[in-house]
Amino acid sequence: MLDKSVAVLQAVAVAPCSLVELCERTALPRATAHRLAMGLETHRLLTRNAGGQWCPGPALAELAAPVHDTVREAALLVLPRLREITGESVQIYRREGSERICVAALEPPTGLRDTVPVGSRLPMTAGSGARVLLAWSDSATQRALLAGSGITERSLAEVRRRGWAQSVGEREPGVASVSAPVRDGSGEVIAAISVSGPIDRMGRRPGIRWAADLLAAAEAMHKRLSPSRR
Repeated sequence: MLDKSVAVLQAVAVAPCSLVELCERTALPRATAHRLAMGLETHRLLTRNAGGQWCPGPALAELAAPVHDTVREAALLVLPRLREITGESVQIYRREGSERICVAALEPPTGLRDTVPVGSRLPMTAGSGARVLLAWSDSATQRALLAGSGITERSLAEVRRRGWAQSVGEREPGVASVSAPVRDGSGEVIAAISVSGPIDRMGRRPGIRWAADLLAAAEAMHKRLSPSRR
């Protein structure tokens, strides 16, 4: 059974596939392929895209993360300076399906803070980090996640125009945040970098205060993720 499960993972790794395509690639009976794929999906080793096809799941990346995660490595070099400048909590988020996961975070040494532990899963429907990740997502993902949320396509267009997002009491009462996109070496947005803290300190327009420093930190991460730096 292990060999068959590995065959399913290898087949999906080639390209997203339907059940019919999975059977063709693995030569497994339909019932067996379906059972194995469903089991792997339950354990998040497989997931499904907007078209219902199976794709490699987030658990694969999580298992590999301790080995080599370039985003986390870059974050650990950039976040300390951003925390020092702002005196607030700083985080890096990546989107996984309908959620965003915190892959790196640092807290200020003293005072009230917005604690988001690494590994925390937050909704993609609230908060500046969600707005940034949504703003640079494909249109199908945007339509699926915007339904029923307080985020509009117009507001996402504004995020793309100015290059950052802010939120006040949106994800959690009393908390404000600012986020900016993190790009890889090819320019693709792969994460969001955020500063968050109590509204009393951050203010009701936190972007005015911290957007420039946040964009500088995002650019520092981009440079570290560029091929010339590796």
